[in-house]
Amino acid sequence: MGRIFEVRKHKMFARYAKMSKQFARISKDVFMAVKASGANPDNNPRLRAAIQNARAVNMPKDRLEAAIKKATSKDEKDLEILTYEGYGPHGIAVLVETATDNPTRTVANIRSYFNKYNGSLGTTGSVSFMFDHKCNFRIKPKTDVQPEDLELELIDYGCEEFVVDKEEIIVYGPFETFGSLQSYFESNGYEIIESSFDRIPTVTKKLDPGQEEEVTKLLDKIEDDEDVQNVYSTME
Repeated sequence: MGRIFEVRKHKMFARYAKMSKQFARISKDVFMAVKASGANPDNNPRLRAAIQNARAVNMPKDRLEAAIKKATSKDEKDLEILTYEGYGPHGIAVLVETATDNPTRTVANIRSYFNKYNGSLGTTGSVSFMFDHKCNFRIKPKTDVQPEDLELELIDYGCEEFVVDKEEIIVYGPFETFGSLQSYFESNGYEIIESSFDRIPTVTKKLDPGQEEEVTKLLDKIEDDEDVQNVYSTME
């Protein structure tokens, strides 16, 4: 993981350049957090994380407040979190995370993208075993705490990897340790810049430039769908 993963992640986020799409994804995270545990961030760790991520990308305050207000309306339906798995061109495994109010529409769209770009939508479990489910935090270091000491401390809270990168620290852990890590950072006065969940491929496949372009077209098309939150693949 570490630096190799960071390079892959930066490439992935380069495809998320459309700011409005990024805001839409975060708005859904906020919506689902409020629906699940209420609109008070003091009592809702998931909402606090979503708000932090909104600030990290300079999401307008009025848009954030609109997402919270929308979620408190009794007329708004809950969003379903659904994951789709399949293969793109050249045997590349693809995992798609969605948040939708219309699963029928979403699965039809995702299937059409795979079909159009020489891939195939698979069944549940067909590729998910190729990805480790992880959480990660970007935090600001504290001047009175040595990074080496913090790393040792965080091992007890689920930290698997610890990367000091310029003016921030990146911490990785298993999916289920998100709550304990978030609690540690908050209770010890660390500023959380951003937090998220990731699917890290356990194996990757290197393609030549032409093949990579074919797969990228599929990934870009899926990512542009309004119901899609995240897309992961085993392409190196």
